[in-house]
Amino acid sequence: MTDHAVSGPLRSMLYVPGDKPRAIEKARGLAADAVILDLEDAVAPEHKAEARANVRAALLAGGWRVPVLVRVNGQGTPWEHEDREMALLSGASGLVLPKVEDARAASELSLGRPLWAMIETPAGVLNAPAIAAVPGVAGLLVGANDLARALRTRPHPDRLPLLHALSAVVLAARAHGKLPLDAVFNDVRDPAGFARECAQGRALGFAGKTVIHPDQLGPANAAYGVTEEEVQQARALLAAWAEGRSAGKSVVTFGGALVEQMHADEAQEVLALWAATQEGGAESG
Repeated sequence: MTDHAVSGPLRSMLYVPGDKPRAIEKARGLAADAVILDLEDAVAPEHKAEARANVRAALLAGGWRVPVLVRVNGQGTPWEHEDREMALLSGASGLVLPKVEDARAASELSLGRPLWAMIETPAGVLNAPAIAAVPGVAGLLVGANDLARALRTRPHPDRLPLLHALSAVVLAARAHGKLPLDAVFNDVRDPAGFARECAQGRALGFAGKTVIHPDQLGPANAAYGVTEEEVQQARALLAAWAEGRSAGKSVVTFGGALVEQMHADEAQEVLALWAATQEGGAESG
């Protein structure tokens, strides 16, 4: 069993098809902050039972150094009940539920394990605030492929047709203290495009990125991580803030700019993320 709760940074979450035992085994040594063993879209109907058995064996064998989630098949499918039962009894760190469209579904399927709700439809986007408010929901994962299809959008290098929906998911998750994770990038042969999309996601407020290939892990960890320069900057700002406050100053300047409590809080978050990634031993590049 995996004993890892989903508590650390989630710069990268790697999808691994449940019907690929060698890929599952390889994932144990990769630099993902979390692994999602996938029983849904990545697995053909005729391989569902085999994939479920593979995932069960992988979970019970243990030895995972990061949280391991299971993406189960959705409500109304022939596999939903067996998938959820297996994931719960085998010790998954959480469940990833596809195509969540309302808070009722999320509430009903919160079975004592963290639930990660996939927002993949227009209804899911519109109801994202209510879904994020469900106590058992740990975060929201964007499913951009299905969402783009449902919206009838055209491909765009900067995801312009999806920007409203992406920001809506971030807003809903952050408003309720949950983590928003950005969608996968499909073209594993386009590292420049992937890096650009990671930078965009970070700018929009996502906490990390879901990925589909090991080569995407390093760039995702770097994009959503902390650099040495940012660490030094944060430490210097906090030192200036502490010195000014101890001197009784109500206004502190750092680098020519005014510093307020929110800037000090942000610097603390930078250092906390840095410490968490160092303790976890996850690679950032």
